[in-house]
Amino acid sequence: MKKIVLLCSGLLCSTFAHSSALFFYEIGTEDTALAGAGQAARAQDASTIATNPAGMTRLPDHMFTGGLQALGGNIDYQLNGDDRKSPGNVLNIMPNSSAFYSQKINDNLYAGIGMYGNFGLGVDFGDWEGDSFIKKSSLLALTVSPSLAYKLSDKVSVGASVNANYGYLSLTRNVDGNDKTQKNYDWATSYRLGLLIQLTDQTRAGMTWNSETDYGFNINARQGKYKLPITAEVNEPEQLMFSLVHDIDKHWSVMGDLGWQDWSQFGAPKITLNGQRVNHYNRMKDTWHTAVGVQYRPTDLWRLNTGVAFDSSPYKDQNDVSLTVPTGDEWRFATGAQYQLTTASNVGVAVEYLHMQSSKVATPEVFSGSYDHPYLWFASVNYSYQF
Repeated sequence: MKKIVLLCSGLLCSTFAHSSALFFYEIGTEDTALAGAGQAARAQDASTIATNPAGMTRLPDHMFTGGLQALGGNIDYQLNGDDRKSPGNVLNIMPNSSAFYSQKINDNLYAGIGMYGNFGLGVDFGDWEGDSFIKKSSLLALTVSPSLAYKLSDKVSVGASVNANYGYLSLTRNVDGNDKTQKNYDWATSYRLGLLIQLTDQTRAGMTWNSETDYGFNINARQGKYKLPITAEVNEPEQLMFSLVHDIDKHWSVMGDLGWQDWSQFGAPKITLNGQRVNHYNRMKDTWHTAVGVQYRPTDLWRLNTGVAFDSSPYKDQNDVSLTVPTGDEWRFATGAQYQLTTASNVGVAVEYLHMQSSKVATPEVFSGSYDHPYLWFASVNYSYQF
């Protein structure tokens, strides 16, 4: 029994702890076409609720923004050894959507609400040598974000959001020849503060702080006749984002980001197995984000976007990553366009390619292997209406 407990706890700890390590900037909005560049300072539609609530003070009296998105790619896992049954590509196409509404209360006060998901990932290993420990795993989060923004002056605005986050965890394994799925969910609260400053007539700066989000899950995982009640805390880390947008003239704008995420604090989850604390070493480190983007407005009807972004790896060692999250250094390359349908509405499309650093899985040793050149793609459409 001791061997079974160690194997199960080792794999499940990895699953729970690091499924959360994928935080996406892509939520089906125009930001996707810019690889997120300028996100805390751009404030061109109601999705600024998610990136900097202070940006609502730049919007019309009433505005709605919605987005639809698909995520796909190739995350191919190959076990060490030529004669072993490897999972292959573990990623399926995943849909996503978002919706935001903001309105002016008076000359200085604005209110809004947003609903979106940008945290977690689902993987499907299928029938492979390790399917008794994991076949499928999904960690998904949905955020509802009521927000307020206030103009301190003509040049300075502040904003705040209180986020209600719904987290869902699902684990499927092969138990005695049958697929067994355990599911659990949790609600967690987080907060967002934003600052927007008009530095000059052509330049504005934004800063956003997001608090950590702590989810607690309980899973009863079975291996043969043994039942292993496991609780785990999964954390979305504290974040800071600084952005600049500069309008060169009526046709061209340039923008950039510098961001930080506190993965080092949350890389060692609190795991309880049969009422006893399980020690799990911290393989994570803080990450840094940079991005640059360009907007070109050839006419009053069109706005063309492109951007490049880099995020450093949350792992201390790319030879020791989690089985369920093969991330590393990430490069994003994006483009898209917005078209003004009427004076009150516009529609946009965006595509993005995300290249991840190759990595190796060292533990559990029996399922060690490698992810070579994994990548993701995003395709989205968005719509905004002001009234």
